[in-house]
Amino acid sequence: MDGTAAQAPLLLGQGWAGLVVLVFVLGLKHGLDPDHLATIDSLTRINAADKPRLSRWAGVLFSLGHGVAVMAVAAAVGMLSTRWAAPLWLDGFGAWVSIVFLLLLGAMNLYLVVKTPSGEAVAVAGFKGALFRHLFEHAKHPLPIALVGALFAISFDTLSQVTLFSLSASQAGGALLGLSLAAVFMLGMIATDGANGLCAAWLMRRADCSAARYSRILGLAVAGLSLGVGSYELSGRLLVG
Repeated sequence: MDGTAAQAPLLLGQGWAGLVVLVFVLGLKHGLDPDHLATIDSLTRINAADKPRLSRWAGVLFSLGHGVAVMAVAAAVGMLSTRWAAPLWLDGFGAWVSIVFLLLLGAMNLYLVVKTPSGEAVAVAGFKGALFRHLFEHAKHPLPIALVGALFAISFDTLSQVTLFSLSASQAGGALLGLSLAAVFMLGMIATDGANGLCAAWLMRRADCSAARYSRILGLAVAGLSLGVGSYELSGRLLVG
């Protein structure tokens, strides 16, 4: 959780331009989710040899599927917002779930980087990616890649964030506002995930040593992001408590 829901009522009082920019930046941040990075790397790697053109678009297709699922949740929440309010415990519980998974994911990827011999590619790991790994081998067309992205949205941390943000937006400005902000959020996510896919595809076309070096850098990035964000959110929760 990133505190988006708690900030939403205050932010909705600001001008449209500032709000749109903020939500876009939050989408960029969500695209840096360690599980996103690890899964896009896997989807790009699977298609790099046989379908290099598709591999370059793996990040965009993944985030499109993810974003469509997010918008569907936002639309449903907008329709229910006049008759239902999110329970107070949802934000706190979602935050603790996120913290635990981030710290575990960071430790796991740091271990993989350390144990992989120099010159070999690091198998970057993600929790949700492991759940849907059997789909990866069939993700050699745009629709299956988008489906993997959509399935990634079906998780407690993502659904709780979208629900809380959409409720605040819908109750302040109507269901259309919540849906519009979800679309802006998706565009930010597409920008980050698309750049990640392009970078991965470009490096995989180079020499093996470059690909191995990239996988090690990505593994360290995923570990660093996971441990850094998880520790930051944990310290915030403990200090508040």
